[in-house]
Formats: sequence, structure tokens, C-alpha cells
Amino acid sequence: MPAVGSIGGNRRPPAPANRPFTGCPDVLAHALHDLLQQLDNAARRAGRPSPRLLAVSKFQSATAVAELAAAWRRERPGQWPAFGENYVQEAQAKQAALADPDLEWHLIGHLQSNKAREAAALFDWVQSLDRAKLVAALAAHRDSARAPLNVLVQVNIDDEASKHGCRPDQVPALAAAIAAQPRLALRGLMAIPAPLPDPERRRAAFARMRGLFEQLRAAYPQADTLSMGMSEDAALAVAEGATMVRVGTALFGPRVRQPQDGRPD
Repeated sequence: MPAVGSIGGNRRPPAPANRPFTGCPDVLAHALHDLLQQLDNAARRAGRPSPRLLAVSKFQSATAVAELAAAWRRERPGQWPAFGENYVQEAQAKQAALADPDLEWHLIGHLQSNKAREAAALFDWVQSLDRAKLVAALAAHRDSARAPLNVLVQVNIDDEASKHGCRPDQVPALAAAIAAQPRLALRGLMAIPAPLPDPERRRAAFARMRGLFEQLRAAYPQADTLSMGMSEDAALAVAEGATMVRVGTALFGPRVRQPQDGRPD
């Protein structure tokens, strides 16, 4: 049985457990259809709008991304398929292989300052902004001919030593710094709560994030995105107000890093 609040528990297995998705478009299409329905149902039960889906494509092939994007366009015409990557180098290779200008790319992994130039050029969104140094670096390297770079402040909501993200009390200062940069667009907050076995404790973390998000929106009405929830807890996140969920396993199956994958940045 899937965990309480999980997504993707009612469909056929997406891929063998010992490898990532390698090439069955029908499997991806069914997975996407089921996932979008489950997200819509979770939102309906909670009395909230359906969240945006971000497909986490870390360690997935460019072929898998292309096939999911094609299925997405058939399933939800008019939507821009959005993909989340952890590493600048891996995203760069996929974008070069795909050459598809109508995909939306999000950086969801930790960003080192020395990769800010590449990130500002490659991505439409950076969801992992967690320190002031990155604000200036991303703004300086965003091409003025392009739309401003959408950014989310990553919050370490459970104060985990192993996680990146700012403290909740640091959000106002970071938000003000972002809002002052014309090449950046403050869009909201992102969090990865601790993987607690008790769903109610996860729900409490999501609720704390919703409170922070509401405070941010009161000061910055343009902030419209609360990115939280993954395959195992997306339904809980939607119930607590997530406007975007980041799902990989429920779409592609388990991730297994391959030798040709981009190295950590």
C-alpha cells in the first residue's frame, strides 16, 4: 500500500526497480494521466485549486523527458511541461539534446555560487535560493533580453542539519533582496520537510510553510507559488496549500544514477 498522502499508488508499475525509465511511452502516458487525476482529486477534497506539476527528471534520459513532454501536451493542451533538475551540468546536456524551447526548466538542487552564471542562463526558475550571495549572482548574470528569472526561497522548515535552505526567520530579508532586483521575480517559497514516518508531523511542517507563504504574500502579492510535496506526500502537501508539487518516482519509476549522468555541481 502507498503511504498516507502518497501519489501514484493506484497505477501499474512505471519501471523495474533496478533501472530508471528507458523507453515505453505508454507507461509514461498512463503514469502522467493517473498522477494528474490524483492531484486534481486531492485538490478537490481539500477545496483548493489543482497544483502545478513539476516532473523531477534528475538522472532520467533526454528521451524520457521528450516522451513525457509529448504525453503532457496531449493530456493537458496549453500547459507548458515543466521539469526539475538538481544539477546544472545534467540540465545543460538535456537541453542541448532536446532543443525544445517550449519546455520549462526548474533548478531544484543546491546551487553553488560558482554555478550562478550557468544557472541564470539555463533555467526559467530557481527554486533553491537560500542565501543573499546567490541573489546578487543570479541577478548579475540574467540576460536583460530575457524575462526575469523566477525564484523561490528554499526554507529548511524542519531545521535539518543535512538539508539546505534558510531559516524561517531569514525569509523576509531574502525576499526583500530578491524583490529589489529587476532581473529576478520573487515567486514564493520551496521546502523539503523531513521524511517523517508520521503523516501528521509532515502535515504540520506543510502547515508551517503555508503560514510563511501567507505572510510572504501579504508583503509581496506577486508571490504565487508554494512548492512542496513529492511522490510520497503530495496529497498531504496539496491539502495544506501547495500550489506546485515536485514528482519524479511516481512518473518515471525509481532513479538509478548512470555513469553518463552529469556529475554533481
